[in-house]
Amino acid sequence: MPTVDHPLREVLDRVGPDSCPGQLNFHCHTVCSDGSLEPEALIEQATRLGLQHLAVTDHHSSRAHPPMQAWLRQRREAGEQVPTLWSGMEISCLLRGCLVHVLALGFELDHPALQPYNRGDAVVGEPLRAEAVVKAIHAAGGLAVLAHPARYRLGHAELIDTAASIGMDGGEAWYDYDMQPRWQPSPLVCEAIDRQLSNLGLLRTCGTDSHGIDLSGR
Repeated sequence: MPTVDHPLREVLDRVGPDSCPGQLNFHCHTVCSDGSLEPEALIEQATRLGLQHLAVTDHHSSRAHPPMQAWLRQRREAGEQVPTLWSGMEISCLLRGCLVHVLALGFELDHPALQPYNRGDAVVGEPLRAEAVVKAIHAAGGLAVLAHPARYRLGHAELIDTAASIGMDGGEAWYDYDMQPRWQPSPLVCEAIDRQLSNLGLLRTCGTDSHGIDLSGR
């Protein structure tokens, strides 16, 4: 079952096409997976940009979270205004036989249910099934979100319907499929995804999927 009572839901309820990259960003990477920024450099840039909420979603790793929290704590104690950082991780899995990515957001760090997925590489066998990944994310108190639904071998409409049927909480509605230097959502496909997620009663997220040194682009 989807995670009904989660503090991140209130934030995600206001996500729209203009939320990213200046206010909200729930998909970005550091050197802890395949990104270019050190964790402290990423959170410093996020603070400078004035982000309100973000999650760093390294592939199969949440190692960036503790040093970023430590950096934020120091700045907060100094009286500075800083973003709210949510735990995040990007997990590979099979959905309808298609390899997809699921964003785990707002989960309990170091929860044993997510340990198999938090070792740097994708799992194999039964744990690779999307149903198993969703179950593990929910057991850790997190939200399970289908990342960039229009980037896969199967169509986004089919994948989103299946994601809903197995209890995923939402999908990444606003994404730059054209991968422009300055992040912008791809209008037609993002609007269709947002509409389908809304009709299914699912949450919508946004993110730059940044791998480089600029959080405002990919």
